[in-house]
Amino acid sequence: LAKEIADNRLDIAADCAARTVMADIEPVVEISQRVGIPIEVSTFIGSSPIRRYAEEWTLDRMLRHTEEAVTFVVSTNLPIMYVTEDTTRADRDTIKALYTTAIECGARRICVCDTVGHANPRGVRNLMRFIIEVVAATGEDVKIDWHGHRDRGLCIPNTIEAIDSGADR
Repeated sequence: LAKEIADNRLDIAADCAARTVMADIEPVVEISQRVGIPIEVSTFIGSSPIRRYAEEWTLDRMLRHTEEAVTFVVSTNLPIMYVTEDTTRADRDTIKALYTTAIECGARRICVCDTVGHANPRGVRNLMRFIIEVVAATGEDVKIDWHGHRDRGLCIPNTIEAIDSGADR
């Protein structure tokens, strides 16, 4: 797809999801260099208690993965979006620590996710307000994306609420 975009000079931006591990990120960088276009690297990490339990992750380990991944992508001059998978079910302290670390390491776009369609519009509004406060506290100019699923049929109202509450994309 990246080659198609480059060969035909398409006016679209390429993006590739990658876990916050080098084995996922390095191939994106290689493809970007090979085809000659920037590919936004959307590094993601699960942030909910259930995911942390299943993976046996500590917050310190998650922060190390975040720092390593974001710092590396920034060093390649590729755009990066830092994604916390399942944000709507994560606790405030974890969300704040993860996003703050990513932003301090150079992420200039973050993505808030309702990966299992858990949220309702009021919850999205409250979460977006909190995320905006976290971003503001860093003093950096960071864009905020919203990613929501339709498990309970609330994807459209939740997306509208995210945009009304400050999501850029």
